[in-house]
Amino acid sequence: MSTRPPRPKFPDLTNPMRLALQEQRAKVGIWTQLNSTNAIEGLVWAGFDWLLIDCEHAPIELNDVISHLRVVDPSPTIPIVRLTLNDELLLKRHLDAGVRSFMLPFVQTAEEAKAAVNAMHYPPRGQRGMAGMHRANRYGAVPDYFTKASDSLFLIVQIETGEALNRLEDILAVDGVDAVFFGPSDLSASLGFPGQGGGERITEIVNKALERVRKTNKFAGTLALSPAQADSFFDAGFDFVSVTSDCGLLFANARQTVSRYDQR
Repeated sequence: MSTRPPRPKFPDLTNPMRLALQEQRAKVGIWTQLNSTNAIEGLVWAGFDWLLIDCEHAPIELNDVISHLRVVDPSPTIPIVRLTLNDELLLKRHLDAGVRSFMLPFVQTAEEAKAAVNAMHYPPRGQRGMAGMHRANRYGAVPDYFTKASDSLFLIVQIETGEALNRLEDILAVDGVDAVFFGPSDLSASLGFPGQGGGERITEIVNKALERVRKTNKFAGTLALSPAQADSFFDAGFDFVSVTSDCGLLFANARQTVSRYDQR
């Protein structure tokens, strides 16, 4: 008599980004905006440690995020989702959809960071709405999800303005904020020199801000606009850095290819 095949084993609810950053090796990432599962499927097997699915500056909606996660999940690359804004409803829907690691743009104050933490966690820690069946708990198949969900989550808040930079210590002090992420382009605009996010001035400002993060137990990431800037960020000691994007790889190389034949 044949035996019943073993029931599927579900992954534990620890957060992969947190575990990776605890290895104390800088993690190399890529930004994705093309909204292409085919492109993402190729990128996650290229060797990047993490991949950012950008819902803020790209036409990527909730169903797209779910499709991307299904492509990323079998790979060694860790997915992070950047929402359009720090919003309780958006967080709830993406949490239920199975997003574990979030990046939230334009967090200006400790109060805004606390609101995000509150929206991400079930009572009594927060006020995340409870549902019995959703993708995050494998449609009810993970019975202890409600008690362990917090362990599965990782929150990155973006420091993108001079105001946020001035309040960095207050934001870092918020329990539940796991990491901050410095946005060089928006920071350069906020500080009065737009379009210079890849320059030496903003690189120095961001590296100086890292020294303030290092006085805490929080992680720090940023985005590099050139290989030289990426080297500077890695040398400074950033925990995770985005070094390129799917759009950059495609369109920059397309223009370079065309330029080779301009004189023919």
